[in-house]
Amino acid sequence: MLAQLAEFREAAQRTLDPAVLDYYEAGSGEEVTVAEAEGAWRAHRLRPRVLTDVSAVDVSVDLLGSRVGSPFVVAPMAFHGLAHGEAECATAAGAGAAGAAMVLSTRSSRTVEDVAAAATGCWWFQAYCMRDRGLTEALVQRAAAAGARAVVLTVDTPYVGRKGRVSGTRIAVPDDHFLVNLAQHLVPGSIGRESAEQDPSMTPDFIGRLAEVGGLPVLVKGVLRGDEAIRRLDAGAAGVIVSNHGGRQLDRAVASALALPEVLDAVGDRAPVLVDGGIRSGTDALVALALGAKAVLVGRPLLWALAAGGAAAVAGALDALADDLRHVMAVAGAASPAALDPTMVAAFRGA
Repeated sequence: MLAQLAEFREAAQRTLDPAVLDYYEAGSGEEVTVAEAEGAWRAHRLRPRVLTDVSAVDVSVDLLGSRVGSPFVVAPMAFHGLAHGEAECATAAGAGAAGAAMVLSTRSSRTVEDVAAAATGCWWFQAYCMRDRGLTEALVQRAAAAGARAVVLTVDTPYVGRKGRVSGTRIAVPDDHFLVNLAQHLVPGSIGRESAEQDPSMTPDFIGRLAEVGGLPVLVKGVLRGDEAIRRLDAGAAGVIVSNHGGRQLDRAVASALALPEVLDAVGDRAPVLVDGGIRSGTDALVALALGAKAVLVGRPLLWALAAGGAAAVAGALDALADDLRHVMAVAGAASPAALDPTMVAAFRGA
């Protein structure tokens, strides 16, 4: 793990309520998948090029038509208000300051519009298919109106995974947090929390529906198989995100680092593939980008930074990751992400 991220984690451990820290760091089941995530990246080995001009290294990338300063993207995570008073507004400001994109969670502590006002860079909106699908559609339309450039539909959560550390599925959150974006759209007489839970009957046709409703490209997050990636693209997805939900859904699900090559092989040049899960350094990102990912999403480390120091710390964490990537790319002989390719990564030998 990058030293700066470890420092933010130590600060978060001192700052956060222990119950909140447990919620953020919890995995489902026996937490096997959580435990394997980081090691799966570290087990890869690199084959650098030499005698290439790396006097200037550019880590910026194009994401669905938006040029961003680095391939690190803030992953969608719930309830930033538990970590810091300015919540997702601080995270968005920090991401913008670092030139990084952000994915805003449906389960945010602040309204879509407030976060959009704080954002100075590219941001996407993460959606769940909720039991009242009108809630999802209303949020996607609001996000599009507020300036979101894409929708990230999370598909690996028909039910929220059980987490032993929190004695259920999630920490107790008051309605003013849980329903901050939803209350205005609830049907009179409905029970808000029930209406807002994930709909386990979702099928691929919902991808096209969201694209139609929001007028934005839809990326599908939660894909771990090549055949599933193709089915999602066939259903209208503009791209896929290889993810096991940070180990918070199906325990013993394959590590993202292991699933990525199969998905990339299946998708080819048809659509962008992104990845999350256990990215803790520039070298981890280098492996993912060399294999063929267009960008990497980072989750928990940015919550640690948020808790430790708000927007400035979020920017600091993202800057540290980008700087680390810039350095290791230079040492590996690549002046830009476009110069990376799978021949630079040796076969996976086991964690």
